[in-house]
Parts: sequence; C-alpha cells; structure tokens
Amino acid sequence: MANARSKSPKRRSGLGVWIREIVIVVVCALVASTLLRVFVVQMFEIPSGSMENTLDINDRVAVQKVTGFQRGDVIVFRDTLNWLPALPPDTNLFNEALVFIGLAPDESTNYLVKRLIGLPGDHVACCDVQGRMTVNGVPLDETSYLYTDPTTGRQDVPSTMPFDIVVPAGKVFVMGDHRSDSEDSRCYLGRATTGAPGSLAFIPESNIVGTAIGIVYPFSRFTGFTRPVTFAGVPAPSQSPPTDPVITAGGTIVC
Repeated sequence: MANARSKSPKRRSGLGVWIREIVIVVVCALVASTLLRVFVVQMFEIPSGSMENTLDINDRVAVQKVTGFQRGDVIVFRDTLNWLPALPPDTNLFNEALVFIGLAPDESTNYLVKRLIGLPGDHVACCDVQGRMTVNGVPLDETSYLYTDPTTGRQDVPSTMPFDIVVPAGKVFVMGDHRSDSEDSRCYLGRATTGAPGSLAFIPESNIVGTAIGIVYPFSRFTGFTRPVTFAGVPAPSQSPPTDPVITAGGTIVC
C-alpha cells in the first residue's frame, strides 16, 4: 500500500512577501507618527523675531501637548484673533501631507509663539519703581530671557509701555522675549471687536496648542527649554477671574 503523503503548501513569492511586509511597516509607522503629532509632540517653524534670543527666526521647535501650561512657558497658539495679516493658504499638498503625519514642521501662518505671562485672574502690571514687571504683586526677574542686542550688549527693558490689567476667565496674557520687536498682548489692550474693551489682547486657552520644549533644528542650536525660576514665586490670584478684562492702565496702547 502506498503511503499517503500530504502535499506541501505552495511557497509564496519572496518578492511579494517583502512588499507586503514593507507596506505594513510603512503604514504602521505613518499611523504612529500621525498619532504622535496629534496627541503628543508636534514640530513648528514660526518665522518671527519676537522671541529672540530664545528663538531665532526659522528655528524649528518641538511642542508637547501632554502636560498643561504655566506662567513662564513658551507657548504656541492659533491666531484666531487676527493678530497676523491674512495670507493665502499653502497649496503644496505634498508638504501639507508631511506636516499632517508629523514628518515636517508646521509652517502655517496662523500660529504664533510667545511667553505666557499671566493666567486667568492674574494681576499683571508694568512697571514698578525698579522697572520690573509684576504678576500678582511679585516682581519678575526677566534677565534670563529678555532680548540682548548682540552688538551693543544692551538688554530690552520689560516694557516701554505701562499697563495694569487683570486677565479674564479662560484667557492668558502673552509677551514676546524681544519686547522691542514684539506685537503681543500689550498692543491690543486698546482694541476690541464686539466684545469688552481689550478683548483682542487675551488669548483663549482653547487656542493653545502646547508648550515649546526645545529647539530641534538647526542642530547647532539644539537645546531644551526650562521654565524661568522667577515665576515659581508668583502666587495664585487672590480673586476669581473676571468675565471681562480689567484694564486700569494701558488701554491706549497701540503697536
């Protein structure tokens, strides 16, 4: 009697197996990269001199979205208040796709980067008798991050514009580190749309994408950011945040 012998399965084409495996790996990598960009870290390139010397023009920064934000953080936020002039949208679909999956920095014109100075309810004023800005009555030592002219060695003052405000609920007050070249919250204290006076000066918390954790490119400037220690001594506001901004001084400032 002849022995029954099972037929061995046909071997799949070696090339077909490799193609399938490569496709699976690429798709998984793209999905992981997209999820990472959406929920964890995203790169931005925001060509502005308002944060010098902390950020140079066209530095690429990594922005984390996991933890919250505090006073002193460098934040990236969407410009829904039209601080920037409207520009035509990017029509480079390939670049847009790379940004979406996290393989290229977001160079959109509707994002801004500033330092968060005041949280909801904070009383922010400038300047005291020593020329320092105060938050909830505590003076800030801003020498570690304010712009210094590389030629003269002269550092920007906290503000040449006096102001005295209380940040409304759900909003934050932001300023650039290059104070003499920054169009920030100070510049809109006298402007409003249909809301309360100064409503254009305060950034909605919902607009904040995340906090910048460091420069990732160019590699010669690779560095991480830490929150300036001067903000550690600022207490919580003594009262609940007002519904509308409270502007005691500075309402006539226009940059």
